[in-house]
Amino acid sequence: MNSRLALDGRAVGVMVLLCLIWSLQQISLKAAAAHVSPMLMIGMRSAIAAVLVAALMRLRGQTLSPSPGNWRAGLVVGSLFALEFLLVAQAVRDTYAAHVVVFLYTAPVFAALGLHWKLPEERLHWLQWAGIGIAFAGIATAFFGSPAQSGALDTRHVLLGDFFALLAGAAWGATTVTVRCSRLSSAAPTETLLYQLVGAGGVLLVAAPLLGEARFDASPTAWAHLAFQTVVVSFASFLAWFWLLRRYLASRLGVFSFMTPVFGVVLGVLLLAEPLEPDFVAGALLVVAGILLVSGARGLLQVLSVIR
Repeated sequence: MNSRLALDGRAVGVMVLLCLIWSLQQISLKAAAAHVSPMLMIGMRSAIAAVLVAALMRLRGQTLSPSPGNWRAGLVVGSLFALEFLLVAQAVRDTYAAHVVVFLYTAPVFAALGLHWKLPEERLHWLQWAGIGIAFAGIATAFFGSPAQSGALDTRHVLLGDFFALLAGAAWGATTVTVRCSRLSSAAPTETLLYQLVGAGGVLLVAAPLLGEARFDASPTAWAHLAFQTVVVSFASFLAWFWLLRRYLASRLGVFSFMTPVFGVVLGVLLLAEPLEPDFVAGALLVVAGILLVSGARGLLQVLSVIR
């Protein structure tokens, strides 16, 4: 389908649900950490989801062999995806789940900077530059603000985990740039997803025992979280996202990314009793505002032009 549709109620509803699911993945990793090491959980979910995607591709009659000329970009994308979730696993271990969601979802800012440098058609408007400035001000506020003294985690660990989460956001942004600037931009979504899942599954399943992060308590809690992470997050939600991208304008869909960190902060407090630090909340709000400007600047400019 070459033409893309404007957003309708179905697209909005699916995006809200996806943002809720994506915020819950860090909450789930943190909640299950006493039963399953986050690194092992991500490695297992990625490997199993890769098998599910491969099975779906075969059912659709798609080949599992890399398309000609795509394997190099696929190797880079798989490596970056593995790096992203290696950093996420370390971050979840050290800091609050809400922090991980907020810093991870700085990815659109890093992606916008990379695409501005690589593609002439992706040059940033002044409004997007303002959004990037606001987002980085939010990162500094959240990162260097005063941590809650009532929290259960050590302040130094929280700062290290926050840093890992921010690096994970940069890795995700680099993944987006690689896909957009390579032949993967026209490849089947399932092929790109398979590269990512195989890369993350292979690297993290090897890294987990080497780093002493291979704990798995075969309890109902562990299996329930693994099922959610595998079937809902790594398989169904990503396929739903690619389905939306094939039918609707990507720029309009990207605006909704701000909801994920908002959901993450709220759910971290409600489900994990995480503390609400004033500086972190202020920084998170600035990050969300920056993401909105970076992702939605073109739509906002169109609205302003109509008003004028």
